[in-house]
Order: sequence, then C-alpha cells, then structure tokens
Amino acid sequence: MITFIAAAGTEAAQKGFLETFGVNWPFFIAQLVNFIIVLIVLKKFAFKPIQEILEQRRSRIAEGEEKLKRIEQQLADSEERTQEAIDKANADAARLITEAKESAASLSEKKAQEAVASAQTILAKAEEAAVAERKTMQAELKKEFGRLVTSTTANVTGKVLTDDDQKRINEEALASVES
Repeated sequence: MITFIAAAGTEAAQKGFLETFGVNWPFFIAQLVNFIIVLIVLKKFAFKPIQEILEQRRSRIAEGEEKLKRIEQQLADSEERTQEAIDKANADAARLITEAKESAASLSEKKAQEAVASAQTILAKAEEAAVAERKTMQAELKKEFGRLVTSTTANVTGKVLTDDDQKRINEEALASVES
C-alpha cells in the first residue's frame, strides 16, 4: 500500500494531480452540469411543493387547536351560565317556599291549610319550571356543543361529514361530557 502511494506520488509529479486520479475533464464537467440541473429541478418541483404542503398542514393544525380552545371556552361559559340559571331558579324556589311557610304560620288554621296547599302548588310549579328551564338549557347546550364539535371536526379533518358521522361524533362527545 505504501509502495502504491509512493508510486502515485512520483507519477503525480510527472503527470499532474488530476491525471493521476483519472479525471477526464469533459466527463467531469458534463456530470457537474447534470448534477446542478438535477439539483435545481428537485428543488423547484420536489422539495418546494413538499415544504409548502407541510407548512399548510402545520397552519391547519394550529388553527384547529385554536378553534378547539375557543370551543372549550364557550362550553365552559355555557356550563357556567346554565349553573347560574339553575342556582337562581333554586333560590327563587327556596324564597317561595320560605314565603309560603311564613304566611302559613301567621294565618289561622283554615288559612294555614289554604296557604300550605298554595305553597305546595307554587313549589310544584317552581320545580316544574326549574326542571323545564334546565331541560331547555341542556337541550340548547347539547345542540350547540354538537354543532361546535361537528364544525371543528370538519375543519380539522378537512372533509365534509355525513349525517351518520355527525350523529356518531355528537353522541360520543355528549357521552364524554355527560360522564
């Protein structure tokens, strides 16, 4: 091996460095030009479109995450408003019960019986109203939540959802929220 290197060194002095390694200038220049052309074509038609697609996907994912955060905030706000309405209805019912009890204690026996009957009627109506209001709010919340989940899913996946897909996604989302 050392003899080969020494022999190459003496030949290099005689023929020149490039000729020692068999560099053929016309072929070398042709290969260099071909390499540059292939590099330019790949950069323009392969790498650039792939990078653009990847950037578009990154931005769609970021938008989807942002929309999901907004939906979660809207859901939390809706739940808070629902709880406030339920608390108000319960406070009104408790106030009505308290008022009915106070009036019943101050009246005579006959008036007391009438007041108790009236209070029970008021309580039943208040409870019915509270239950109806709660059911209405829950139905509205479920409808809005389903719409938001379907919209977000369609935006994130980038496809149009069928009615079956929307129904299935809504049922899964509502089941996870209710549990």
